[in-house]
Amino acid sequence: MLHLIFLGAPGAGKGTQAVRLMADYGISHVSTGDIFRDNIKKGTELGKKAKEYMDKGELVPDELVIDLIKGRLLQDDCKKGFVLDGFPRTVPQAEALSVFFKEVGWDDYRVIDLIVERNVLIRRLSGRRVCRSCSAVYHVVGKPPARYGFCDFCGGELYQRSDDNEETVTNRLEVYARETKPLTDYYKKLGILYQIDGMMEFEDVYEAIEDAIEA
Repeated sequence: MLHLIFLGAPGAGKGTQAVRLMADYGISHVSTGDIFRDNIKKGTELGKKAKEYMDKGELVPDELVIDLIKGRLLQDDCKKGFVLDGFPRTVPQAEALSVFFKEVGWDDYRVIDLIVERNVLIRRLSGRRVCRSCSAVYHVVGKPPARYGFCDFCGGELYQRSDDNEETVTNRLEVYARETKPLTDYYKKLGILYQIDGMMEFEDVYEAIEDAIEA
């Protein structure tokens, strides 16, 4: 089984690389952001609470996240392995996850940290657009749709997520630097952290991830 944790600031490319790994290795892509957005769309109580934090670019509190993640990783589609994207985001979350992994016998896992400069992250995120229907992701400069404002795959309307405007993006990066970056020290001590230049070409980043998997 392949168990991976992706670290990296918002916009570092975690989701894009995770989708490729999912296709090539037959594992699941577990994104806390997607889980929360699904709950927000369905209007669940968890979704309503999460939205208050996400719209401000702040982290969703641990108590709303940890049990949800545990349940998700134990679902059948994760039996062959998974890429965990967006969790943990704090050292207490990482510690709780480490305990959980030991409880279920997942001792062999790796942590991939994608490193991207701040100005590049702001440009990537503020230009991101998402399809309302199928959630396909575009960028106004780097990956524009063939028809402005509409998805190439399903024709759905493209929109800018409320947490992708420049002011919120800046706050998200500040939150990441303050609360999430200490995770690198935590995982370095465990000897399972692999730091990769996320500004390389997509294929080069992917090859570096595969090298870490085989290490």
